[in-house]
Amino acid sequence: MTLPGFPEAAPLAGLAGGVLIGLAAAIMLLGAGRIAGVSGIAARAFGLADGSMPRAGAWAFVIGLPLGALLVTGLTEAPRPSFADPVTLVIAGLIVGIGTRLGSGCTSGHGVCGMSRLSQRSLVAVATFMATGFATVAAMNALGIGVSP
Repeated sequence: MTLPGFPEAAPLAGLAGGVLIGLAAAIMLLGAGRIAGVSGIAARAFGLADGSMPRAGAWAFVIGLPLGALLVTGLTEAPRPSFADPVTLVIAGLIVGIGTRLGSGCTSGHGVCGMSRLSQRSLVAVATFMATGFATVAAMNALGIGVSP
């Protein structure tokens, strides 16, 4: 199934991924009594934050994220991302990590878990994420370094 104007879109895969993310967040909240915020769990794994989650569990979660992506990529015909070189990805990851610490959470914690609980802090955080993303794309396109379709 393709969408007009978006020949590489995969709406069914996106729907399945969204359902799995929601299911994982619900299991973590109901089973462990914890919000499934990746930045908080990663901070716990690296010893940057305290929390009720054991560090071994945090490490299992952090290691499982890329391993799960590699597993899906290896078992399916999912395209491999080729939008940036490894150095750019590491720099971008560090900048995002700093932002998530400043914002007290990331898109998974605020966007998936916080908004579903109608958290005012999460609503503001997600609005800020979105506005910043829109502004970044607009600036990159204005400078001629944006990705064109």
